[in-house]
Amino acid sequence: MFNNFVFISPTFPPNYYQFPERWKRMGGNALCIGEDNYDSLSDEFKNACSEYYQVFNMHDYDEMYRAVAWFAHKYGRIDWLESNNEYWLELDAKLRSDFNIMTGEKEHDVYRFRLKSNMKAYYKKAGAKVARFHLTTTLEEGLAFIKEVGYPVIVKPDNGMGANGTWKIKNEEELKAFYEMDLDTQYIMEEYVSGHIVSFDGITNQNGKIIYKTSHVFPDPIMDIVNNKDECFYYSEIDIPEDLNELGERVIKAFNIKGRFFHTEYFRLAEDKQGLGKKNELIALEVNMRPPGGYTPDMMNFASDIDVYDIYAKMAMLNSDYYDIKKKYYCVYTGKRDQFTYKNTDEMINKKFGEAIMMHDRMPDILAEAMGNEFYIARFKSLKEVEDFMRYIYAKKGKKK
Repeated sequence: MFNNFVFISPTFPPNYYQFPERWKRMGGNALCIGEDNYDSLSDEFKNACSEYYQVFNMHDYDEMYRAVAWFAHKYGRIDWLESNNEYWLELDAKLRSDFNIMTGEKEHDVYRFRLKSNMKAYYKKAGAKVARFHLTTTLEEGLAFIKEVGYPVIVKPDNGMGANGTWKIKNEEELKAFYEMDLDTQYIMEEYVSGHIVSFDGITNQNGKIIYKTSHVFPDPIMDIVNNKDECFYYSEIDIPEDLNELGERVIKAFNIKGRFFHTEYFRLAEDKQGLGKKNELIALEVNMRPPGGYTPDMMNFASDIDVYDIYAKMAMLNSDYYDIKKKYYCVYTGKRDQFTYKNTDEMINKKFGEAIMMHDRMPDILAEAMGNEFYIARFKSLKEVEDFMRYIYAKKGKKK
């Protein structure tokens, strides 16, 4: 049994304090490292950690190294180190390597699921179809690629997170403007895929066995939500579609994912696309080997009356086996934008859907661009109820001036 658990950046997102809290509840040492002043932390968070070490800058590797070294000196060998945060995946891996932590991805392994270009090979190994792509170099090579796949194309940082820095290029004028930009990172260019995104999400144990799985539907691409300041809406499914379940399991095996959350994304084609696939086929998009973003772990809990934070802690400490979880509800996230004036007030929403509403809060500013400024999470037995809820939430009076 493992005892010493170092959790990186436990205050972001705000729900992540529950990871060290569950470890501590099981009798382990929940050792947390972050930038926030201890006195500014909530009692709920303080109680979640066995000890908290404040650093001034988490980008300063020497500071992070000294923090882990302090814990190792005080508590003994570190058994587990994680942030469950895509931004810190490389930091996590380097610290594991330098402290010879025997669990988790090491420094040179993490890039197989950190770089978008590297993901393609593992998707193909699993038998998944992927959008054609190339790593951007010159305008001439970009034009040659577009001659093969046609406009529009999607460009995004190869080592990017989510939809940050992602946009659609629709013609040669926009293409030339892209190559004239002073970009400080490698970009990847992909053919455009028309469809909505579905995800296959879950947790594997330390032997790579999937012990929990679910799926989500994203009707609108995150890229469009970010770039157009649209509203963010997505929901979990009660039953994972058979083709998604089969392909998702093959993908996790191909990536050899052990002892961690996973969030893998696919386009479900809206129409036939020559050279790629038929309508309704799944086309692999990208993987994020951490929990789905924002409050999605809590949505997993609401959908099945479970505790994924506890499932993760038991997996890490005890290498637990499969959980036969029956999903009971469609759980829906609806993100609202401050620039809109909505018709139905919070009081009206609660009166109409009170028992179904699981959470209602403001979204942290750093996540608001993609997920909205204010959100409701609710659960229902049918998709019709989900759609009725969404329409009621998003009914508007007009735009703010």
